Amino acid sequence: MEKVLGLGGVFFRASDPGALAQWYKDNLGIDPVPSDYDTMPWQTQAGITVFAPFPEDSDYYQKSQQTMVNFRVADLDAMAAQLRAGGTEVTINDEVTPIGRFARCHDPEGNAIELWQPN
Repeated sequence: MEKVLGLGGVFFRASDPGALAQWYKDNLGIDPVPSDYDTMPWQTQAGITVFAPFPEDSDYYQKSQQTMVNFRVADLDAMAAQLRAGGTEVTINDEVTPIGRFARCHDPEGNAIELWQPN
């Protein structure tokens, strides 16, 4: 059986795509989609990716949203401090799970973001 190699992109609607792309670049280091074929797009570090449909009534993230993006980070505390310095509210989960630590925040348009520092 052929299998996908990984995520090729995350696509979602935004009221101001340019401003939101700039927020992701400034706050999370995610380069916007290049405007030409000669510029390389953002590249991720190889690692674990979870693909998990949730029950419709899950309270793991906001019921008003269909999706939530989870980003792997090397240092959760440093990333939280960076986001907070830029004016983003971040909630770090106090529980250290067997797979790592987690935090939650939202982008300027209210999209849920989970940050994950794997063990």
